[in-house]
Amino acid sequence: MSDNGTVLDNVGDADDAGNVNNVDNAGNVGDASRTDDVNPADGTGLVSLVGAGPGDPELLTLRGKRRIEEADVIVYDRLVNPELLEFARDDAERIDVGKSAHHHPVKQREINDMLARLALEGKRVVRLKSGDPFVFGRGGEEQKYLRDRGVRVEIVPGITSAIAGPAAVGIPVTHRDYASSFHVIAGHRKREGHELDWDNIAHMEGTLVFLMGMESLDRITGNLIANGKPADTPIAVIQWATREQQRAVRSDLAGIRAAVDEAGLGAPALIVVGGVASLLEP
Repeated sequence: MSDNGTVLDNVGDADDAGNVNNVDNAGNVGDASRTDDVNPADGTGLVSLVGAGPGDPELLTLRGKRRIEEADVIVYDRLVNPELLEFARDDAERIDVGKSAHHHPVKQREINDMLARLALEGKRVVRLKSGDPFVFGRGGEEQKYLRDRGVRVEIVPGITSAIAGPAAVGIPVTHRDYASSFHVIAGHRKREGHELDWDNIAHMEGTLVFLMGMESLDRITGNLIANGKPADTPIAVIQWATREQQRAVRSDLAGIRAAVDEAGLGAPALIVVGGVASLLEP
């Protein structure tokens, strides 16, 4: 997985003391940790794309917490833990743009327009996303949209559930005895009916982590088996990872549907395929 620091709008070269500097759209350098140069009078706002982490509020980064505390407006997703909004000022505006499977009440283009408009009004805007903004969070699209319109934007990375979710139930995504790599895959069907490259996925070495895949669990396991992945390959399903209501089951590719149904698991959940899944206690 790539290092977010290589593409951040707000990150430039470190100074001699190791501090990371902020680079705005004009190439001016400043302190990335400060937002006190926001000026409503001249439309100098800021959008912070903040990763909310996997669910447990204590896994939010310190910078993420500070940006929420400073924000004039918080635009947040459905899976963001509501407890995080308690860090906001009483007078901060809170806008729910949450999406669920097959239900997008606020279209992505509307969210993009909203972020740009609010920032150009000189506001500190936090776009609060579950996990990390650049891991299936459409943060890259929002960043480009804002940059193209001259809006200052920064990325505040978050802990992705692709790593933290398995870790929360004792599954390491890499392990010397099982996997030297891991692959994070969007579990839902691609737009316009295009399928994932299942032959390639089934023959990948290492751990497979599927996000947003519970609705497609049978299709995922069926395609893996059909393309050569052994039916007895360990698999785990983790629901509400890192939250109080967290639950998990493990089985093999052939038996996971029965295990999930027996436990009554559903979305939101992530799916871990590979030898490391056997490390989850039954």
